[in-house]
Amino acid sequence: MSNEPEGASASDAALPDIQVNTGLTLAALGAGLLAGLAVTRWPVLAPLAKGLAPLGGLWLKGLEMTILPLVSALLVVGIVQMMAAASAGRQAIRVLSWIFGIYFASAFFAAVAMPLLLEAWPVPAAAQGVLAGAAGKDAPVPGLGDFLLSLLPSNIFAAAANDAMLPCVAFFSLLGVAISRLAPAQRAHLTALFEALAGAMMVMIGWVLKLAPIGVFALSLDLGARTGAEALGVLAHYVITVSMMGWAVLAAAPVLALLGARLALGAYCRALMPVGAVAISTQSSLASLPAMLTACRKLGVSAGSAEFALPLCVALFRATGPAMNLAVAIYVAKLTGVTLSPAILIAGAIVAAITEISSPSLPGAISFVSAVGPVALAMGVPIAPLALLVAVDMLPDITRTVGNVAMDVVVAALVDRGGDRGRRDQSSPES
Repeated sequence: MSNEPEGASASDAALPDIQVNTGLTLAALGAGLLAGLAVTRWPVLAPLAKGLAPLGGLWLKGLEMTILPLVSALLVVGIVQMMAAASAGRQAIRVLSWIFGIYFASAFFAAVAMPLLLEAWPVPAAAQGVLAGAAGKDAPVPGLGDFLLSLLPSNIFAAAANDAMLPCVAFFSLLGVAISRLAPAQRAHLTALFEALAGAMMVMIGWVLKLAPIGVFALSLDLGARTGAEALGVLAHYVITVSMMGWAVLAAAPVLALLGARLALGAYCRALMPVGAVAISTQSSLASLPAMLTACRKLGVSAGSAEFALPLCVALFRATGPAMNLAVAIYVAKLTGVTLSPAILIAGAIVAAITEISSPSLPGAISFVSAVGPVALAMGVPIAPLALLVAVDMLPDITRTVGNVAMDVVVAALVDRGGDRGRRDQSSPES
């Protein structure tokens, strides 16, 4: 849109168009699990499963090698764009304040709620620890002092080599802020460099994900051979529990609309119904933008506030991301037997909140890898299971999109109420 803040979606425009066949990948997951069940019944097939296992491992390494450079480049570009948006004035600062406030609330909610949920409704017992071999040693349990010292790297190259994601996130966030303070020409050159790096990493990860059906089949075959039918129960349990974190964020949207934006609850819910329908059918916040603008108009949000805040939210704001990404990492930790201390959960929440600002508006499989990967690495959680979980992420992704668009409309209303319109205490239409 013409009124979108400068740079709000520049990185998305610079990234290559990548198509991921999620349906075929999901079918490969099912076929691999069925083949694994066949191995448990007819052991004579075991050599076949063992022979295909290296294909899954090779595909997984292809995913792993792109995570750190991709996230680092996207983070720098995202921070530069955010700083540029903030320079647009007080209204932009209000939007960004709400975005970051909700991001951290979303992440820390999941840090508390997801472990409690998995205590009340545990991962199926037969599957717990089945992937522990992928984890190696348990993640270290640092004390508070060690945790604070780990926030900044003494050597960024050593931190990158050791997959120390939290100090890498801190370094590249500060680098993005520093680049935003340079002269326009220097800022443009460095931003273009990181945009190009992100684009190249996207091309590489696109190549890897084109082979997803083969890699997922090999990995799920191995999983099915070791766990039998229990693997199906684990995937269903995963989808429901992770989606519940997104449902919680979605449930918070009308509460925030009522208490923060002073919107009538009935009017808000009615206005959001068409937006939710578009979000479910497209799984895209961008495609839902026209419906969100219409919803804001019905709710009495000024056109200026809606047309400024909503494009910025579409570019930078995914309210369910921190909660659901952290929930995935916590689930994998439970699945692989990794111990999570409070300090590790805090580290995961911080990374989940900060890196979400750089998540591109791309197919769910790519966003899943680029968003969950750094959170898992920051927590010392193995990312091998992510290669399987990406195949079923199309189901939680619906929850992500609906929760995101619901919060986008709320933020537009909050910003509108916080400006001159709000100070005049004009209320929204009554239900």
